[in-house]
Amino acid sequence: MNTKQTRNLYTKPMDTKQTQNLYTKQTRNFWFSVGLVFLFSVGLAQSVKAAGASLYLAPSQGTFFVGSTFSVSVYVDTKNQKINAVELDLKFPPEILQVTSPTATKSFISEWIVPPSYSNSGGTISFKGGMPEGIMTSSGLVSTITFRAKSSGKAKIEILDSSKLLLSDGKGTPIFTTNINGVYEILIPHPEGPKIMSLTHPDSDLWYSDSNPSFFWEKAEWLSNFSFSFSQNPKEVPDTVSEGEISFKSYTDVADGIWYFHLRAKKQGIWGKTSHFSVKIDKTPPQKFVPQAETYSRFIYFETQDSHSGIDYYEVSVRDLNQIPIQQPFFTEAVSPLRMSDKKQGKYSVIIRAYDRAGNWQEGEVRFQLIAPFVSYIEGRGIQVKGVLFPWWIIYFIITVLILGTGSLIFYFSTRGRFGFKKGIKEIREALDEIKKIEQREMQSEQLKQEFKKEKQELEEKLKHETEHETYGH
Repeated sequence: MNTKQTRNLYTKPMDTKQTQNLYTKQTRNFWFSVGLVFLFSVGLAQSVKAAGASLYLAPSQGTFFVGSTFSVSVYVDTKNQKINAVELDLKFPPEILQVTSPTATKSFISEWIVPPSYSNSGGTISFKGGMPEGIMTSSGLVSTITFRAKSSGKAKIEILDSSKLLLSDGKGTPIFTTNINGVYEILIPHPEGPKIMSLTHPDSDLWYSDSNPSFFWEKAEWLSNFSFSFSQNPKEVPDTVSEGEISFKSYTDVADGIWYFHLRAKKQGIWGKTSHFSVKIDKTPPQKFVPQAETYSRFIYFETQDSHSGIDYYEVSVRDLNQIPIQQPFFTEAVSPLRMSDKKQGKYSVIIRAYDRAGNWQEGEVRFQLIAPFVSYIEGRGIQVKGVLFPWWIIYFIITVLILGTGSLIFYFSTRGRFGFKKGIKEIREALDEIKKIEQREMQSEQLKQEFKKEKQELEEKLKHETEHETYGH
């Protein structure tokens, strides 16, 4: 209570009803405590007990490791009888177990005659309490006790015969109880796996081209034997067949991929946990590739794949083959597409190196010759005109068609000359004769035309003369 509440408690008088209620409650608790003491005293003198009930531990058995903690609860089964007092005495081996806390917060006991107490040196625990209203239960919780395992061995927690359950019959009649004890196996914990290291593959996150990994590990004095394995299963556990006291192991010619070295040690006859160490091996270069040159726009395209570690970066070297002597390749890091600077006519070589994350590399080269501003010769591929590539197979196809077509014409005309040369000459002569006849007909037609024209003129003059004569005669 705060200061004000305390002052009010002593300065403000309570009314008669409040005083009576407070007095009644205090009196009831006092006499209940006295009654419990009396009942326990009477119970000690009783030689005949009522029908049975049971006190039991849960769990009643288990396996735990040294250094760990575990909880054990004490329950009551009244066997359909009503009780109002409990006296409980427990014993445990103090050389194996020690109590960290007896918890009574969830107990069905509402009034403690003696607070829960324990002794880690003597290995004892005691509870004494009751319920004014009494209780009938099949699983009434008295208390939950937390133990810490100190050393290995078999720990037996016993409910002593001095424990009692008293009936709520006004006489404190003790009930005959059947006690169910607990037995717990305390083991030495499995030792942690030894720390693994590698001089050849020190970082598990990196890829290495070295296919001969080696491993070594710490060897403590209390570790007597080791068992290990090497596989691509990340969760593999080595068998319990000892490989001796060695602390080094190496492997040769390991295939590409992610591998795991598994190791466990034996401590005081117990095999410990497994340590794992992963290595990433990739000794295979990236896939072969051929860069693509687009000389009209002056771009070089390149790309490849890597099956394991993946592509890390590309390097490029552009060489002018027109120079004598040809310069040594000088590589710089690049990305695709590569923009080439303006080049004059001539021969060039572009070398691309693709590196994977393990340091392996694959080289691809493209050679081309700039013939004209819009025409270039791509070595091994064909001729490029304004960015359009005509592969060699198309060029060879066109050349083949021309050769076959020319040969067919030559064959045709040579065959026609051999079997129909005279006939051809005759036909030509006949044609010439026909032409001459046509010319003659045209000449005759022209002559007739002239004669007709002349005759026409004569008739016109004659008509004109007769007309004039007739006119002047009259």
